[in-house]
Amino acid sequence: MSLGTRLLGRSGIRVSDMCLGTMTFGTEWGFGTDEGSAAQIYAAYRDAGGNFVDTANNYNQGTSETILGRLVGSERDAVVLATKFTFPYPTDTANRNASGSHRKSLRHSLEGSLRRLGTDYVDLLWVHAWDQCTPVEETMRALDDLVTAGKVLAIGVSNTPAWVASRADSIAELRGWTAFSGMQVEYSLAERSADRELLPMARALGLAALAWSPLGRGALGGKHAPETLSAAQRSAVEVATQIGCELGATPAQVALAWVLRQEVTPVLGARTLTQVRDNLAALEVRLDDDQITRLDLATRIDRGYPHEWLDADHRRALFSRDL
Repeated sequence: MSLGTRLLGRSGIRVSDMCLGTMTFGTEWGFGTDEGSAAQIYAAYRDAGGNFVDTANNYNQGTSETILGRLVGSERDAVVLATKFTFPYPTDTANRNASGSHRKSLRHSLEGSLRRLGTDYVDLLWVHAWDQCTPVEETMRALDDLVTAGKVLAIGVSNTPAWVASRADSIAELRGWTAFSGMQVEYSLAERSADRELLPMARALGLAALAWSPLGRGALGGKHAPETLSAAQRSAVEVATQIGCELGATPAQVALAWVLRQEVTPVLGARTLTQVRDNLAALEVRLDDDQITRLDLATRIDRGYPHEWLDADHRRALFSRDL
């Protein structure tokens, strides 16, 4: 069981095809793991050949970055380290400029992250979410300045509408600024909204796509009682369980194997050593074409307008003449 390697979009940086998410590192939010357990999770991921770890300035009130910094410290150059900005650091609630995607927030957030991580640069900095206030050209120019200064090597975008992300990326390309290398979205068998616009955009722009909550917010990992699940979650769990029985795999492993087949990098959010080992074992699950089709049919969403309109007779009409 060894993780493969893929490129981080157009950056040229080589990353593992599973990313270790560390939102669970720390106990301040009441559902995470202590530093000793975090070290075991990190070691298991690294032993499997993983080199891509993800955190954020606000995870567990900054403790995630602090723990991760200590774990990565002795092998900093061997690890692709990603963090995020936009949300405020928990102690900055009185500072009105401590959140958002503007330059002042960015500088304040990154300097704090670098201190907690114990490093002088991050390999990848995510815009954590669209703040709906800052012009995208302001954000992209500020990010480009950090790349020029060597504090950030690549940039990405998360939790942002496709039209906003694509406009920002186009502006950066036209003005010679650093463009996005990746996009991080919620994506799983139980949540496929990104199939409408976000994933097609990522493919068109050459962005690496990462999936946060690839187990449907725990539904595919058996975290919730069946009666508490949505219809989409129940459908995903049912078909993943059936196929798991056929393959001798857990529903979580089937779900992660499916995400990998979509050429999307799952971000693992394990809280225990047992969980991360179970997640990594998804690398050994081989879904055949029939199983992929069954998973797709059970969980696909209506893509809506204009996609379905274009896929109907109108498409034939559009291309009925010689081009």
